[in-house]
Amino acid sequence: MNQDTKEQLLKKANAICSNTLMETLEITFVDLGSDYLVAKMPVSPKVHQPDGVLHGGASVALAESVGSAASYMFLDAENFMIRGLEISANHVKSIRTGFVYAKASILHKGRTTQLWQIRITNQEDQLISLVKLTTIALPKS
Repeated sequence: MNQDTKEQLLKKANAICSNTLMETLEITFVDLGSDYLVAKMPVSPKVHQPDGVLHGGASVALAESVGSAASYMFLDAENFMIRGLEISANHVKSIRTGFVYAKASILHKGRTTQLWQIRITNQEDQLISLVKLTTIALPKS
């Protein structure tokens, strides 16, 4: 994929997030390849739990957002709608400030179901959370 195509796809993905949870959490899509999509989210009091570290729910929202967007981008979105079926997360390190990056990589790309691994890391590429997401492609009526 050339750089212009990549930039156009990222711009389109970010544009459709207006007035959604992704906009509320300031999630932006920043990189993609043939089998992955990366999103970034700032870590600030807006996404903290009461003791001042990143809330696990915000991490899971980031992971589902990037995994679902990746399914949408890599499947026939004109004829199918994407929905999350199951998500599980292991939070292994806390973070108070900066940014987290979520990279969704495809593990299984079936006609109906897809399995994604989402690695959430800090700016030093240290693992914050490891998430598994299963999505389903449903035909549009």
